[in-house]
Amino acid sequence: MDLQRLVDTFEFLDNWEDRYRLLIDLGRDLPEFPDDARIEANRVDGCTSNVWLITDPSGDNPPRLHFKADSDAFIVKGLVAILMKAYSGKTPDEIMALDIEGLFDQLGLAQQLTPNRRDGFVAMVKTIRGQAQALT
Repeated sequence: MDLQRLVDTFEFLDNWEDRYRLLIDLGRDLPEFPDDARIEANRVDGCTSNVWLITDPSGDNPPRLHFKADSDAFIVKGLVAILMKAYSGKTPDEIMALDIEGLFDQLGLAQQLTPNRRDGFVAMVKTIRGQAQALT
């Protein structure tokens, strides 16, 4: 599901219970995350739940960043899945230019997430953008 279809699906769903179910389903569809990558060096700082993120830049010029991530919390895994759809496969410049707050608002997540989950989302974005910026 691409980002526009995700936005359309969120807008189509009438209530937040259905949207939370969709978030959980998105998290279940994340690619397998390697067990040996669940180390402190790959843990995202600032998340209440455990979130691990690894980055694999392509050999292209400019490189495209491919991310794998996982969490031990169902809703957070869904947020991770949204970020993977938004950022994975993009160049550092594309990542830096992406209006993730606009996407967050379009999905209506700003009003529905607890402050801790929102802070975790922001921490994941900061980590991804920091890795992209390091390659520019």
